Amino acid sequence: MAREGHKYIFVIGGVMSGVGKGVVTSSIGLLLQENGYSVNLVKIDPYLNVDAGTMNPTEHGETFVLKSGLETDQDMGNYERFLGRDLTDGDYVTSGMVYQSVIARERALEYGGKCVEAIPHVRDEITRRILAAADHNGSNVSVIEIGGTIGDFQNALFIDAARVLRVHNPDDVIFVMVSYLPVPSTLGEMKTRPTQHAMRELNSYGVQADFIIARATQALDDRRKEKLAISCNVHTDRIISAPDISSIYEAPINFEKDKLGKALLDALKLPEKQKVSLTAWKKFAAAVANKNAPEVSIAIVGKYFDTGDFVLSDAYLSVIEAIKFSAAKLGKKAKITWVNSKHIESGDKGALAGLANYQGIIVPGGFGESGIEGKIKAIQFAREKKIPYFGLCYGMQLMVIEYARNVLKLKNAHTTEIQKNSEDPVVDIMLDQKKHLAENTYGGTMRLGAYPAHIKKGTIARGAYKKDVVEERHRHRYEINPAYVERLEKAGLVFSGTSPDGVLMEIAELPRSVHPFMLGTQFHPELQARPLDPHPLFTEFLKAAADQKRK
Repeated sequence: MAREGHKYIFVIGGVMSGVGKGVVTSSIGLLLQENGYSVNLVKIDPYLNVDAGTMNPTEHGETFVLKSGLETDQDMGNYERFLGRDLTDGDYVTSGMVYQSVIARERALEYGGKCVEAIPHVRDEITRRILAAADHNGSNVSVIEIGGTIGDFQNALFIDAARVLRVHNPDDVIFVMVSYLPVPSTLGEMKTRPTQHAMRELNSYGVQADFIIARATQALDDRRKEKLAISCNVHTDRIISAPDISSIYEAPINFEKDKLGKALLDALKLPEKQKVSLTAWKKFAAAVANKNAPEVSIAIVGKYFDTGDFVLSDAYLSVIEAIKFSAAKLGKKAKITWVNSKHIESGDKGALAGLANYQGIIVPGGFGESGIEGKIKAIQFAREKKIPYFGLCYGMQLMVIEYARNVLKLKNAHTTEIQKNSEDPVVDIMLDQKKHLAENTYGGTMRLGAYPAHIKKGTIARGAYKKDVVEERHRHRYEINPAYVERLEKAGLVFSGTSPDGVLMEIAELPRSVHPFMLGTQFHPELQARPLDPHPLFTEFLKAAADQKRK
């Protein structure tokens, strides 16, 4: 049973995916939170993967790791960034999780010998998870995004669960449809017909949307609003125009101008608790959008860029956003360029030499052998040319390998992830991970989630954090081999962050006297960067990069 008085907003996509349901959900959460309501945001992904951890980034974008260690969809990152706080495991649901729970209960005879079916048992498990997330968070309002679009076959059970919840709680459940209105270049006119069809598809489930968020390249005019109102049975005041914007962080500001927050509260029969100002948010959004801010050129050297003829920047979404947040704080504008490490690896001298044109270089996380030697060459270039470098997870491991090869002269230094019988395994698998690999238990078994790290005094990391103990999120199986730490330190590398017991190397860096900024983290600092609270290591990196230009 739903908690009495608790409200639910379901956000559903019409026409096509990828038009901003996650941003709409995040914006609604922010507006309600700013109005004084406690909010929890839930992402429902209809795929059969139990979590997002086993998917290739080119398939579904980056994997966002929660504090608990749950590997989730990248929309969860937007939720955390907009709300400015951590989310919980219950705020993420996949078809895989749902079916896994139902089957486990059936195997344990918890259904009392009944024939277990999609309706009602799978549908009821979906509802149970939605209600449990609300109870766990103790929130006033749940905003639930159902991934994909209305017409997706795999979404039927989730939409039906929302429908039944509304049947039992008619005053507490509303639906928001995010739909796309194309403007064909050959016609030059915005077309409402796809959205009309999407609404009829939704109606076929027994659901009527209360709001339409009309995504388009340009603002919706009154004529189009009238057409949608009549054909979709939605009042014009509840058809909200959402034209393309320069930054997703402008979305809640635009929605507030259109009084979306108040309209949602009215629909839910909730009073306005306080005036929504969004003062700090507006200041941040203006800084991000400031075209006159001094540019800082950053190269991201990675390999998850190839998806046909297109570049998939979503593979590194949190890294991109973390850069934006720190740049905005410093009054700068980051100009990011994608550099495919496979081009450097192939011997393209121009690709390597071209790195000299950037003020900073980042090698983000990743897995596997492809493009690795190209990344190592890029790291060596950054070290020798004194270009500020920031390595994230794999980027730190490769930074240490490069240092071992070219400073310690261990020419065969490598990671056992790539070279199992490496002569000098500078990076090796963690002991507790060997069993998982031997048994092929890959999903959800890495070192995941938040762990503490002790930061050494007098280091770049300590200067950035300004505290001696921090907590950061991890996602990896391999670590710096303790057998090589002493030699690396004698050669000048500083391990400025370690696990509390001193066994695991969490941060590696070179002193300022040697390099303006050469630092790598075994964890993923980008996962905790927030618009109004940028991550200190990203800020310190961008400071060094900006100084590079002046020199």
